[in-house]
Amino acid sequence: MSLFDQRIKDIHELLHKREVSVTDLVAESYKRIEEVEGKVEAFLHLNEEAARKAAREMDDHLVSKGVDGALFGLPAGLKDNIVTKGLRTTCASKLLDNFIPVHDATVVQKLHAAGAVTIGKLNMDEFAMGSSNENSGYKLTRNPWNTERVPGGSSGGSAASVAAGEVLFSLGSDTGGSIREPAAFCGVVGMKPTYGRVSRFGLVAFASSLDQIGPLTRTVEDNAYVLNAISGYDKLDSTSANVEVPDYTAGLTGDIKGLKIAVPKEYLGEGVNAEVRVHIEQALTTLEGLGATWEEVSLPHSKYAVAAYYILASSEASANLARFDGIRYGVRVEEDNLIDTYKKSRSQGFGDEVKRRIMLGTFALSSGYYDAYYKKAQQVRTLIKQDFDDVLAQYDVIIGPTAPTTAFQIGEQVNDPLTMYANDILTIPVNLAGVPAISVPAGFAYGLPIGLQIIGKHFAESMVYRVAHAFEQATNFHMEAPKL
Repeated sequence: MSLFDQRIKDIHELLHKREVSVTDLVAESYKRIEEVEGKVEAFLHLNEEAARKAAREMDDHLVSKGVDGALFGLPAGLKDNIVTKGLRTTCASKLLDNFIPVHDATVVQKLHAAGAVTIGKLNMDEFAMGSSNENSGYKLTRNPWNTERVPGGSSGGSAASVAAGEVLFSLGSDTGGSIREPAAFCGVVGMKPTYGRVSRFGLVAFASSLDQIGPLTRTVEDNAYVLNAISGYDKLDSTSANVEVPDYTAGLTGDIKGLKIAVPKEYLGEGVNAEVRVHIEQALTTLEGLGATWEEVSLPHSKYAVAAYYILASSEASANLARFDGIRYGVRVEEDNLIDTYKKSRSQGFGDEVKRRIMLGTFALSSGYYDAYYKKAQQVRTLIKQDFDDVLAQYDVIIGPTAPTTAFQIGEQVNDPLTMYANDILTIPVNLAGVPAISVPAGFAYGLPIGLQIIGKHFAESMVYRVAHAFEQATNFHMEAPKL
């Protein structure tokens, strides 16, 4: 059995008893990477020399002072759009091929303060734009359950690395489902916290009003430990919420008696695979058996979410990615004049999907079209948020599938952007509303994992974790692992 089959608190106990060392944990991570990385391709850059040095220093600390920090000695992977001092951060884009940041993101500082060890940077869709990880400028990450299938995106490397046992946990970013969809496809736990709960300082922005960093783990309890470590107000992030952070592990009692669950009819309707629907209905039966009740509700404006999201996200991307011009950092194509340098650097550095979204966003923000597209999309976003507010005023959580299907074949949808965009139909509304949501394993179809999505009120991650943990304890899906 791998050490990474243990829970965080079990590994803490082993460290405390000196039955394992941090050096052992880091060595096991790199050993596993060496064994399976050729099949999975989750990592873009490894941090081996620095990680092994940090492990030796932490072992000295362990001898003199014991375990110090909630994540002490635990190997972690970071999505490659989270900046890391002295370690390449490319956002899986050729445009940032040579970019080495001079500071750490706030979440990286918090992880280090909690004792985690950075193993490396994880593959993703370029600038987090995609739902399959096929838009990376470097390599194709594969689903550990079936290497002919996608791992989901854009945090595909983050999910695949945890599912494959290469790291104990990872961080991803979620703009329209980019933590939850790959978590569902790879059979792991993925949390998108409330917008503002986790600092975005040092996260390379895609869509600033939607992006949120969150953890991917094997269990709900481990996920709560990691969110404990990375949450909190940050004066360096103007959108960070100055809201008290509870201990998310404290509420994992398994008791959900009397909880009221809402099930949107739109989340189990047309477009949701029959096998997925069956497993979600079985999950509701399991939760009923634990004492919860559920009722069908409606989120009527959800059908407009994908259209509104792609206008808003692309508009924000158009503005955010304007800074990547080949002048201050990143790869530069030398030309005789400034304008040609801009054009050639961006046209050669950006991939097709990034270009597509920049053009869409620029069009939506342009004179004469702003009111018809961007303003209208913002109005629809308000209606979607109101739908969630109305339902969550009467119910404790909203439940449905994370994705309408299991992981699809590599190459199956990459040339059909509209079909690809529709994969996020169940996750996008959550980002537009800014509420927290988690994906937990809920069964298998065709040998591939299915994700159950649990959505909560603003800053009610504790309730989301409570329901997710109760379901997890009543099932064995989280104990299954791919055979690589």
